[in-house]
Amino acid sequence: MTVTAVVEDSRPVGRSLTANRLPKWAPAAVALGSIALGCGIGAAAGLASHLQWGLLSAALFLLISYGLSARVEGRRQAKDRFATSVVWVAFILAVVPLVALTVYTVQQGMDVVNGNFLSHSMKGVLQSGPGGGIYHALIGTLEQVGLATAIAAPIGLLTAVYLVEYGRGKLAKAVTFFVDVMTGIPSIVAGLFILSVWNLALGFGYSGFSGSLALAILMMPVVVRSTEEMLKLVPNELREASYALGVPKWKTILRIVLPTAIGGITTGVMLAVARITGETAPVMMLVFGADYINNNPFDGPQQSLPMYIWTQYSQVNNDFGYARAWGAALVLIAFVMGLNLIARGIARWRSPKSGH
Repeated sequence: MTVTAVVEDSRPVGRSLTANRLPKWAPAAVALGSIALGCGIGAAAGLASHLQWGLLSAALFLLISYGLSARVEGRRQAKDRFATSVVWVAFILAVVPLVALTVYTVQQGMDVVNGNFLSHSMKGVLQSGPGGGIYHALIGTLEQVGLATAIAAPIGLLTAVYLVEYGRGKLAKAVTFFVDVMTGIPSIVAGLFILSVWNLALGFGYSGFSGSLALAILMMPVVVRSTEEMLKLVPNELREASYALGVPKWKTILRIVLPTAIGGITTGVMLAVARITGETAPVMMLVFGADYINNNPFDGPQQSLPMYIWTQYSQVNNDFGYARAWGAALVLIAFVMGLNLIARGIARWRSPKSGH
């Protein structure tokens, strides 16, 4: 009884574990008040940029949230709320530009994208006049990205299998090091390498396949890294159970390890495809571009969507070119977004929770 009385007397007077809490609607109210106050201060100070208004509102939200929580709930809870507020502000600062970019691209390109725009090329069309489309660029992009995927995906997959299942010693460390270096290589360097070796040294001309080689170099380390991480997530118990049944190692990898990680591997490949789809520098150097339809990626110049956008938008005071560029940008964003959605769908379908 004496110990209990001492413990109860040591608690702060008038302070319990559930008292003095801000209501659930307080963060929303503080956010709205901060936005109104920030816009008012920005307007009164003559700040012309709405971005400055937004940053001012974010700073006010952090300060008001911390001060209000410290006064009502105490400094310890105020620090927790401040950290949460910083996370929300960072999330909004990251999402707003992406949403604004998507909305603006849709607004600018929606009026151009139609059946005629998707099924015609620029052959015989004046760059400064109306008409024309992206069919030749769309075909070039699909062929170049497809060839790059056909080259990079198997090599990247086998490299990752070697690093996880077989790699030991200095060779594995050297391969890992060069994969890490290649992950951050600029696209222009990959283009220069293929230009020097494939075009100048070996004498091949401009073609979609030349661009695919450079895109494959950019894609390969992404495939290796993503596949390597997925293979590491496969439990060793599955491998040991297979070995205990007398199954050879190569068949264990082929029948047990790869099917278990196939969802993550496919997701990594799709994300790598989305990463190289928008590359422009290697295409400009190696594919050269064309206004006509070239269905053969191994012979002659080709067009691609990134280069088409640059070509159309680089024309000064050309409203028709600007419109075509925004239309092509909308198609490119839709294509990349579709690849990401497919990757997420495959990852969810092949997740352990789905039972596959």
